Amino acid sequence: MYFWRNSKKQKMAEYKLLLPSMGEGVMEATIISWLFKEGDFIKEEESVVEIATDKVDSDVPTPVSGKIVKILKQKDEIAAVGEAIAILETDAADGNTDDVAEPKSYDEVKEQIPQPEPEVVQTLEQPLNNNIASLKSDNADVYLSPLVKSIVQEEKITDNELKTITGSGAEGRITKEDILKFVQQRGQNIALQPNTQASSVSPEPKASAEQVAPARPVSLSEGDEIIQMDRMRKLIADNMVRSKQVSPHVTSFIEADVTNVVEWRNNNKNTYQKREGEKLTFMPIFIRAVVKAIQDFPMINVSVDGDKIIKKKNINIGMATALPDGNLIVPVIKNADQLSLSGLTKAINDLAYRARNKKLTPADTQGATYTISNVGTFGNLMGTPIIPQPQVAILAVGAIVKKPAVLETEYGDVIAIRQKMFMSHSYDHRVVDGSLGGIFLKHVNDYLENWDINTEI
Repeated sequence: MYFWRNSKKQKMAEYKLLLPSMGEGVMEATIISWLFKEGDFIKEEESVVEIATDKVDSDVPTPVSGKIVKILKQKDEIAAVGEAIAILETDAADGNTDDVAEPKSYDEVKEQIPQPEPEVVQTLEQPLNNNIASLKSDNADVYLSPLVKSIVQEEKITDNELKTITGSGAEGRITKEDILKFVQQRGQNIALQPNTQASSVSPEPKASAEQVAPARPVSLSEGDEIIQMDRMRKLIADNMVRSKQVSPHVTSFIEADVTNVVEWRNNNKNTYQKREGEKLTFMPIFIRAVVKAIQDFPMINVSVDGDKIIKKKNINIGMATALPDGNLIVPVIKNADQLSLSGLTKAINDLAYRARNKKLTPADTQGATYTISNVGTFGNLMGTPIIPQPQVAILAVGAIVKKPAVLETEYGDVIAIRQKMFMSHSYDHRVVDGSLGGIFLKHVNDYLENWDINTEI
């Protein structure tokens, strides 16, 4: 008995795994770690690599099954959107591959390519070379990510200054760290320069981010532990310092009576969880009140671009969320004014779950026009939050506490036990004056205190 073997080899195809688009404004990402190594087989839709952007960490799944034959971008390297980060070997035997001709090399086909006349080549070559040289000399081919561009604009870094910065990113690109290091060094130089031209009539120099004195070195004692900041903590630190340099912060406070809100939630949370399989928190109610106040005062829903105020059409609410590792991230509820109370609840629960499980995409953290931080989650009564740029305001809600309070009734004043909560509203005093910032907070308070306990969800 003979067994016949098919001598035709199974054809394999090469597939380039590209860095996918991750939302508007995100042009590149850093490779954090590969979940597989070269030679491993991966299945379709399986996460292959962890990446980090300026906004969020996420995984990249593969759209095909195959074997990793080459990893093109190593850990800590930067890849642009659409750039190949790995090469897979996939099974191309789908029944139609026999008719597909093998690709030929350039050496095999170059003789078939029509060539232009030599004088045409010479005519075009010189101006092209001149243009390339001009572009290089003008630094016009320097790629800047949206984040780096925003820092350049805010710090008023000139083109000539950009030419002096040596980029440490892929292909010499200027990274966020490069630009922040330049700003810090420039600030030190300005702070240390003697004022040789000072006179009695010279105007007082304006304070700016470049003139911030460098931090003093920290002395170490025996037993002190040095902990290196992780990538996200460094991003948070940079963003917070930059926000305080850019925006003059003012904070207003108010104590809200949220007894109706607490009673309504207690009456509905069990029914809602049985019906939807999700928890009903206070956050949807807080967001609903903020959205209504923004509709009353739309000049809170703005950004600043130099001497221009950008009034935002959409109301996108950022929700500060603590992560298990102690870091902070702000997923965004898009078009919050168009969602019902149930829709807000579902959006909040979904974003909070994905944030804590590292399932957010960069698009989930973009586009916020106003932010809420619930410091009451940690048992805090109040806080003074820092404004996330380029927004101009942020609300912090504290812990809800039972307190004796004076109530005015038709029979006179009485003392009763009420549910009380402090709110603090930080705003950018460049464009939000105390009257607007305070009245806005009062309207949020009024919407919460007058919450209808018969509201359906």
